[in-house]
Amino acid sequence: MEWTDKALVLHVGRFREADMWVRLLTRRQGVLTVFAFGGSRSRRRFCGCLDIGNSILCRVKGTRAAGYLALQEASLLQGLRRLRTDGQRLGLAVNCLRFLELLDIQGEEAHGAFTLAEEILRLLEEELPPSPLLALLFRLRIASDQGFAPFLHGCVRCGRQARTEEAWQFLLDRGGLFCPDCRATGRYALELAAASLEFLRTVQNSAPFLWDASRLHPAERRQCGRVVDAFVQYHLGIAWEEGRFRRV
Repeated sequence: MEWTDKALVLHVGRFREADMWVRLLTRRQGVLTVFAFGGSRSRRRFCGCLDIGNSILCRVKGTRAAGYLALQEASLLQGLRRLRTDGQRLGLAVNCLRFLELLDIQGEEAHGAFTLAEEILRLLEEELPPSPLLALLFRLRIASDQGFAPFLHGCVRCGRQARTEEAWQFLLDRGGLFCPDCRATGRYALELAAASLEFLRTVQNSAPFLWDASRLHPAERRQCGRVVDAFVQYHLGIAWEEGRFRRV
């Protein structure tokens, strides 16, 4: 089995002296691990393109007997020129790529995830200062696209349609909203102001360049951050703690 596809480099590691393992998000296959034998030395087959965040065209061959995928060759399509010199932007990009690495994205789900990741990296390469919420918003959108979408269109108890001029609550264990008449108490109930709710709905249904969190009040941005972080931890079992992701 041999195939060629476009891919994003998510993670790179070494084993033995000159060999590498590479985690890729490919456009058609999803997230997978390939082995680049001689990857740290070969200039002809890999051209120095196996860096995190690079967009590459790769040729991969599967071996039936050994049961692994071998990277035969790769060429660089797009690198992260600006991000390599900007620690904040690079940190946001790596955060998004690490989250992708944890998800079991396969088959038909791969194309949408690949496109969204490319859009995020392109946005971070632009001149405008990136939103510090960008990595959290990416988690919400990719989780939604992978079938873990929080319900932000009405009350999960009474069915009342959500109106963005009112303050609502987000119930973690229900994965949806409670209207002002069905308010709950406890650690699973998080407040959502009208502007916060409208913004999260925008993130679920629009391209990343429209995720302008600067129009929110700082308290509203904190609400959005808490809701997304808690939702991902509760429903996907992934927490961001002390500068790294961990399974919970």
